[in-house]
Amino acid sequence: MKTLAIETATPASSVALGRGSELAAMSLSVSARGHVGFLVPAIDFCFARAGWEPQDLDLVAVDIGPGPFTGLRAGLSAAQALAAAVGVPIVTVSSLDVLALRAATGRRTIWPVVDVRRGQVATAPYRPLPGGVVQDGPSEIVTPDELGALINSSGDDALVVGDHAALPDGVFQGLHRVKLGRPRFPAADVILEIAQIRAARSLFASAEEVRPLYMREPDAQINWTDIREEGLWPGATG
Repeated sequence: MKTLAIETATPASSVALGRGSELAAMSLSVSARGHVGFLVPAIDFCFARAGWEPQDLDLVAVDIGPGPFTGLRAGLSAAQALAAAVGVPIVTVSSLDVLALRAATGRRTIWPVVDVRRGQVATAPYRPLPGGVVQDGPSEIVTPDELGALINSSGDDALVVGDHAALPDGVFQGLHRVKLGRPRFPAADVILEIAQIRAARSLFASAEEVRPLYMREPDAQINWTDIREEGLWPGATG
């Protein structure tokens, strides 16, 4: 199954093409405000690198959040436009799932964190299993102090991954069971892996059904008509 994966839930935007879980091409950029300008050239680059056309796709996969409003909307707009143009379904993934899967090692409870601004992060506990992870509690928007309290109250050894650099110094002071790890940002190649699992279970959505997972009101409203009119992909309209 030929899949395009799009990740824009954090400052690290990425695009990947893969056949199944096998990576064919990938492009990555780290810029807090560069999602829109990155996406179309990155998608074009990946198609050229893989030697594919948009019509070759069987599936589009996209991170729906949680994450800051502007980045999420850029990724979802691109995924919806391309999926609708070539007539393929969409698989949605969570940025927390992507971070937790890449970090799945050992016995520690994994706490991925995504900086959602306003002094808050999104997080959820994940339990490592052979070959993957399973979410072991609700996704929440919390302050750094509340995150520390959640981890402390769990009583488990913890691995915190994601954008923990955005947390204030000393937030885990006195919590001796906490270890900081990687990755810092979710990435499109991991989305490819999750997409194959969900596609095998027929967990598809149409372009019209896809919605971002903000978990709170967005910080801003922006004009998406301009973005959609930037000139999508010439090969995507046939």
